[in-house]
Amino acid sequence: MSGRTVRDFRQVDVFTDRPLLGNPLAVVHDADAMSAEEMQRFARWTNLSETTFLLAPTDPAADYRVRIFTTETELPFAGHPTLGSAHAWLEAGGVPAGEGVVQECGVGLVELRRDGGRLAFAAPDLIRSGPVDVDLSEQIVAALGVDWGDVVDLAWADNGPGWVGVRLASAAQVLALRPDVDRLPVDVGVVGPYPEGSECAVEVRAFVPHAAGIAEDPVTGSLNASLGQWLAGDVLPPSYVASQGSVIGRRGRVHVDTGADGTIWVGGDTLTTIRGTVAL
Repeated sequence: MSGRTVRDFRQVDVFTDRPLLGNPLAVVHDADAMSAEEMQRFARWTNLSETTFLLAPTDPAADYRVRIFTTETELPFAGHPTLGSAHAWLEAGGVPAGEGVVQECGVGLVELRRDGGRLAFAAPDLIRSGPVDVDLSEQIVAALGVDWGDVVDLAWADNGPGWVGVRLASAAQVLALRPDVDRLPVDVGVVGPYPEGSECAVEVRAFVPHAAGIAEDPVTGSLNASLGQWLAGDVLPPSYVASQGSVIGRRGRVHVDTGADGTIWVGGDTLTTIRGTVAL
């Protein structure tokens, strides 16, 4: 143990109320003394889609600061790490200064609210929206293995990771996709509606060609945030529940709600599956 520091550690299952059916997140507490290189090394070792590190805030308006790492790089923002980090911070005894929780991360301050036992974050502004150029659109459609006639709409829905959103006519079409993910030039989120009266309004799938070893993300907060900004209140109801992860053995449930001021809130259940310490 010489030269290493023991820190509290949690692994949180996000967007599920049942263990092992959401999107796991590794969270290291009290990580202020860790370098970016040490954080990246540990994130690579966990081999999860994201690992986060909780630190003291630098902005007095924030309750805590978080750094978010994939196995390859640091992210300015991501949805399931935001909910999972807030869950871990609160469970460890964190007390927010105000009614909600304010997270500091690479994109700035992100507001979270607590609705009973469920956490939700305010969707950050889209960096890019609107039409996708023809060449890129054709590459995406070809890699998804669908015909142009199956595509209802296709647009940028980027709040950081670079998402392009693709609408299909039905959830069944989304579930049936067997894309060649390596051929996708960008990260792509596909959405299609369930029949009226179903438990969930839509099925969502997230294909991430540039994530090491992860072709399809189980449940994706950032994508569902941008899809909500694109579709809620127009194509979809102002508030709805999205299903994600069905094809890969998960049961993600993402609660999208439009506030009175038009803010899109993205929420989900969170639960701790592993709790202990790490020596780093």
